[in-house]
Amino acid sequence: MIITDLLRTDAKLVSAVGSGGKSTLLHELALAFPGRTILTTTTHMIPPRDIPYLEDPHEEEIAAALAQNRSVCIGQSMAGSGGKISAPALSMETLRELADIVLVEADGSKRLPLKAHAAWEPIIPACTDETIEVVGASGFGRPIEQAAHRPEIFCRLTGAHPEDAATPELVAKAVAAECRDGICRPDILVVNQAEGTERLEQARRFAAELISCGIALPVYAGSIRAHELMQLA
Repeated sequence: MIITDLLRTDAKLVSAVGSGGKSTLLHELALAFPGRTILTTTTHMIPPRDIPYLEDPHEEEIAAALAQNRSVCIGQSMAGSGGKISAPALSMETLRELADIVLVEADGSKRLPLKAHAAWEPIIPACTDETIEVVGASGFGRPIEQAAHRPEIFCRLTGAHPEDAATPELVAKAVAAECRDGICRPDILVVNQAEGTERLEQARRFAAELISCGIALPVYAGSIRAHELMQLA
């Protein structure tokens, strides 16, 4: 499949949440999408080097930039953040009117492959048309306290202990619990970093456990960066 197959044909604003590849997903979508694309965030992100960055622009600046470049990244610089940017001043509703699609990084994970959410997370714009949750397969089998952002919440959701291994089944249970609680309700799930036979089998176990938990969502697995994804459920 091509990576833009993850996008609904009518989606004007797409939010990426979770862990283990959100930034990569949005970057690859921005490069692959054929229309005018805005890449931005509701939290924090590092702007990609190969997409023009506009510092807190006005609408006219964005329109002019998109006339010259198919994709632009917009936000506001953060002092002492190591190059990260935060959300722009313009509303997400306004951005939807300026481009063919807006791609939003709507979550943070401290660069860890797994994530459980606090009550105020993720920060998904109300005008989102599609939400994609990413799970990093490199976290499967590692101790929860090492692999998961907010491990204490992960453990509360699953009944596990911080030193327990984050099996695919436990990760699926955490995702399912958040779906049922309304904390995070993705439209599709992508298990990234699932290269090789072992990781792909772990992704299959994750997808099967989601179904056992009563969560019926499309699940894709493979490598976002390599554009090698297959549908598992």
